[in-house]
Amino acid sequence: MPCPSRSDELFFFVNGRKVIERNADPEVTLLTFLRKNLGLTGTKYACGRGGCGACTVMVSKCDPISKKIRHFSITACLVPICSLYGAAVTTVEGVGSIKTKLHPVQERIAKSHGTQCGFCTPGMVMSMYTLLRNHPQPSEEQLMEALGGNLCRCTGYRPILESGRTFCVESNGCQQKGTGNCCLDQGENDSFSHGGNISTELFTKDEFQPLDPTQELIFPPELSRMAENPEKRTLNFHGERVTWISPGTLKDLLELKVKHPEAPLILGNTSLGPAMKSRGHLHPILLSPARISELNTVSKTSEGLTIGAGCSLAQVKDILAERVSELPEEKARTYRALLKHLKSLAGQQIRNMASLGGHIISRHFYSDLNPILAAGNATLNLISEAGTRQIPLNEHFLAGLASADLKPEEILESVYIPHSQKWEFVSAFRQAQCQQNALADVNAGMRVLLKEGTDAIEDLSIAYGGVGTATVSARKSCQQLLGRHWNELMLDEACRLLLDEVSLPGSAPGGRVEFKRTLVISFFFKFYLEVLQELKKLAKLFSAPDCLHYPEISDQFLSALEDFPVTVPQGVQKYQSVDSRQPLQDPVGRPIMHVSGLKHATGEAIFCDDIPRVDNELYMVLVTSTRAHAKIISIDLSEALELPGVVDVITAKDIPGTNGAEDDKLLAIDEVLCVGQIICAVVAETNVQAKRATEKIKITYEDLEPVIFTIEEAIKHNSFLCPEKKLEQGNIEEAFEKVDQIVEGEVHAGGQEHFYMETQRVLIIPKTEDKELDIYVSTQDPAHVQKTVSSTLNIPINRITCHVKRVGGGFGGKVGRPAVFGAIAAVGAIKTGRPIRLVLDREDDMLITGGRHPLFGKYKVGFMNNGRIKALDIECFINGGCTLDDSEQVIEFLVLKLENAYKIRNLRFRGRACMTNLPSNTAFRGFGFPQGTLVTESCITAVAAKCGLLPEKIREKNMYKTVDKTIYKQAFNPETLIRCWNECLDKSAFHSRRIQVEEFNKKNYWKKKGIAIIPMKFSVGFAATSYHQAAALVHIYTDGSVLVTHGGNELGQGIHTKMLQVASRELKIPMSYVHICETSTAMVPNTIATAASIGSDVNGRAVQNACQILLKRLEPIIKKNPDGTWEDWIEAAFEQRISLSATGYFRGYKAFIDWEKGEGDPFPYYVYGAACSEVEIDCLTGAHKKIRTDIVMDACCSLNPAIDIGQIEGSFIQGMGLYTTEELKYSPEGVLYSRGPDEYKIPTITDVPEEFNVSLLPSSQTPLTIYSSKGLGESGMFLGSSVFFAIADAVATARRERDIAEDFTAKSPATPERVRMACADRFTEMIPRDDPKTFKPWSIPIA
Repeated sequence: MPCPSRSDELFFFVNGRKVIERNADPEVTLLTFLRKNLGLTGTKYACGRGGCGACTVMVSKCDPISKKIRHFSITACLVPICSLYGAAVTTVEGVGSIKTKLHPVQERIAKSHGTQCGFCTPGMVMSMYTLLRNHPQPSEEQLMEALGGNLCRCTGYRPILESGRTFCVESNGCQQKGTGNCCLDQGENDSFSHGGNISTELFTKDEFQPLDPTQELIFPPELSRMAENPEKRTLNFHGERVTWISPGTLKDLLELKVKHPEAPLILGNTSLGPAMKSRGHLHPILLSPARISELNTVSKTSEGLTIGAGCSLAQVKDILAERVSELPEEKARTYRALLKHLKSLAGQQIRNMASLGGHIISRHFYSDLNPILAAGNATLNLISEAGTRQIPLNEHFLAGLASADLKPEEILESVYIPHSQKWEFVSAFRQAQCQQNALADVNAGMRVLLKEGTDAIEDLSIAYGGVGTATVSARKSCQQLLGRHWNELMLDEACRLLLDEVSLPGSAPGGRVEFKRTLVISFFFKFYLEVLQELKKLAKLFSAPDCLHYPEISDQFLSALEDFPVTVPQGVQKYQSVDSRQPLQDPVGRPIMHVSGLKHATGEAIFCDDIPRVDNELYMVLVTSTRAHAKIISIDLSEALELPGVVDVITAKDIPGTNGAEDDKLLAIDEVLCVGQIICAVVAETNVQAKRATEKIKITYEDLEPVIFTIEEAIKHNSFLCPEKKLEQGNIEEAFEKVDQIVEGEVHAGGQEHFYMETQRVLIIPKTEDKELDIYVSTQDPAHVQKTVSSTLNIPINRITCHVKRVGGGFGGKVGRPAVFGAIAAVGAIKTGRPIRLVLDREDDMLITGGRHPLFGKYKVGFMNNGRIKALDIECFINGGCTLDDSEQVIEFLVLKLENAYKIRNLRFRGRACMTNLPSNTAFRGFGFPQGTLVTESCITAVAAKCGLLPEKIREKNMYKTVDKTIYKQAFNPETLIRCWNECLDKSAFHSRRIQVEEFNKKNYWKKKGIAIIPMKFSVGFAATSYHQAAALVHIYTDGSVLVTHGGNELGQGIHTKMLQVASRELKIPMSYVHICETSTAMVPNTIATAASIGSDVNGRAVQNACQILLKRLEPIIKKNPDGTWEDWIEAAFEQRISLSATGYFRGYKAFIDWEKGEGDPFPYYVYGAACSEVEIDCLTGAHKKIRTDIVMDACCSLNPAIDIGQIEGSFIQGMGLYTTEELKYSPEGVLYSRGPDEYKIPTITDVPEEFNVSLLPSSQTPLTIYSSKGLGESGMFLGSSVFFAIADAVATARRERDIAEDFTAKSPATPERVRMACADRFTEMIPRDDPKTFKPWSIPIA
């Protein structure tokens, strides 16, 4: 047990103010301390593992050796407060505030439209701010690096980069820019077929205040003085379970290591922190060597470089970069290899925190540096009281063999990395799910020394990460290759030996086994080529004797040597500017900044969990099922209830009203249907106490049969959630008999996690009388939360008020689910009589809430040889999970939207929702369309392949051409659809680029380019009229200010901004007069979920209606005094007793569908669009690079082009994630593995296409909607599939070149694994394949 002696005082600075903590607990992180103790809620909690950057802050320290002040960004969720002794912390609140003064970073990110929901914005601001503190004029590369560790789910990153780019030194952009000759500023002679003035400016840079580095917060002088004269005594901080000891000298540290041999050394906490969080590892004593300068020393000799184990990875990167610039190339090859991996290892914040020593000693099997250090013959310098010794960093050390490891009392002092030699070549390779901030599937370090002047191998060393429980060294293979010549024979032999030695069992953790085996030899082949290329250079240099003839590398192979570079995305956004006659104060149609943008950037925008702690508040943590289908035999709460701080455990018995629906219980009673189903909830004084109690609850189960996870199993067991949905037209059987060819194929589309940055959260405050409740909740549908709480507590709806200020992203995931969490928390609040706060951890959120439905689709298509499709039969199955939720509506929408842009006379569409033992899947942006239409487009691609024609020709041939009726007999005019398609072909210079792609592919064997263009007809709205109603309440106060309340919720889509624009236009007053406070069920009752892309449409009509009513009442007064001011009129109206409050109402668009007849008018209108994307793939690794994307979208008359373009870009990038990197992995027992940003990869800043252009189609009118605008929230999602089909195009080219048969099974997402394995070649042929019957796989495919 930790000794109970007194703790030392911990002191550090936050935003220039000194903080003294007398009882510092080593288990408390900086994030918790900032939010709970200091009330600085600008720093957000989003993942708790340092993987998303939402909690980024800046730490400044004075370097004791150089006396320079270092500023670095860190993720506060991983930093123990005890590690901050003598440091200065700057949070977003310390950078600037709307109350005092904004910092240029904050101003620019907001005005460049770089915020939508705003939850990630403080982290983005802090990453950029730190960069500017170190480099006031950064390069674009430094900007990309600084933001690489920050995730955003809303914006698609482009506007964030745009704001950062305004600080950068002029890049090597187009020399013609600004002259009218640059392709990016041809706005004047724009090719848009329908006139109108086209604008490409979404903000004006001239308004920005300049960056003045002299105005920044100074480093506290007290800390500078402390660094001059550092304290040498040992500091002790005693927590409840852990003691933190920070010695001041190396001697003290070594003595402590003898006394506490088991205690780990902790520096960045990037390895121990996540392990403690996810696996509950607890170390009673932690030793912090942070104050020991000997561990940070760097020394250079003529032989090599010694780097202190305490140096952070960011410092190591700088040290190596400096050394590479000083040394001749041949000596710096190992350093170059390390630098290559340091650029993509984790994000900038983690590199700033993680130490070199920690990275090496942790010996993670996926370590990016250990394979290179092992191959490069690095030595570890150890030190203990007994003295120093050296051990090699080799496979014995990496495998943790006691004979080759540190002794308990030793610590790692430094690492020696030798120079490379003249005939020695070192390379590094890695392949991960995405290019940056992702753990590698496989990585490798390879080194070969050739006998001088020859190609004979004198020494060879190869090490791999990701293919075992530790870094694996291929020592035996290397031994056997000594003396061999560096040629094709050696290559073949090496591949066989490596596959033999680096063997992976079929059931290996992490899965992807065949892919990993392939990478082992693909990497070696790349190394083989790299060395040949280097030898060529040497031969030229030394004009080597002719007898030395190295194998030729064919020009076609050269591109295999190049990695995809990280480039800063460029692009143009085009929209129609407002009519020059429009009054200046009328904001409609102008690119107005998000109304909360500046507050997002300063951290002053309040989200649900930022509401200060209420008196007597309790925390709730949920307990979930660990079995997929089982009977609950017993629940033992006794141990949990005895723990300190635990107030109660809420079970189904405590529910006074109804416990959910019959087949969808809020809290499980006697049976669980999936892993992650909620069984009970612990209520305690603190979050930590509640979490500890959940571990003590003992639940015994009895497993039940059957257990169904996959769609295939559901079909076999006839396990469905609802009846089949079917649409048919023409005579399909007859048509199939009359066609030239028939193709059948399958499509498997994986699910998708919402990954809203703000996890599910709710705060319930019971009032003292009449059973009233105030609920603050992050939801898209407060009325649904209100109704569910009412029925659960058995109290009338009028006693319950739900408040939604803003939501940190929803995407459909906050439509139904928040009601469940609200109801469970409300039961706790009623039972205890105290306020309850429930904030889900990212892991629990991903486990419990479900996401997009995985899909399995089968198609049969009949067509003529010219590509005309005569008959199409599609059957789709979606994996609905264990309860109905929204699955029936999803399958209905999916079937209704399947035809996309194509007119095919004979059609049959069928859809079923499968019931499986997985968490129930739910609404997700696009609602079935992104999965279903993938089947239709895959079918088009298959027809093209069969006819030997290009896919775009087949698309054109089968597209709607004239006014027609859809499969469900709704009339529509395809004119705008065709305009979008033609405009996209034109804007993207598609045909000339198609020829360039073909040219490139002829010249390159291992890299292939692909290009695809996809049309879209997206129907907006719900298929029921009652869901389109909306209401608003507008008050005018006597000072002339206006308060608007409406039924829509601000999710980041800018609905409040648009409503203010509507009110401003209708009342003819400036926007600054109008305010929206929140969405509240007490102000506007019976609201509909903010979803289906129509929130702004319908609420806009309601606000318009209310304003028109008010203006009509004011008419007589204005007539009487036409020259009066708004304030005069309002005062007069009050005097004359005219009501200044009005309710606006919109009855909704008509929409219905009769499934019996298969016809109706289910959708009010369509949004049309087209997207063209070009990619390049690496056939050896499966990686891809997005070269360019052009989107043309029909927005009619945009209410706010900045917000609408933001929605299009954000949904496109989210869709691109769905189709390329976002992969959910389930265990054979139905447990979700991918429960955080480490395992689940949403797009990062480096995934944005290199050139990304968005154009809004100008001047098309629709009388139906408010000011002829259209709802664009979801439609861009499916356009992300243009990247999928571009990858498929590149893969198909590779397969044709290798004479492999066409494959008519499309699998999404197109991960590196799928791309690599589809580009079959001699290496995929070589690998051993396992018989699936002989092992239990690590994960199962559920689609």
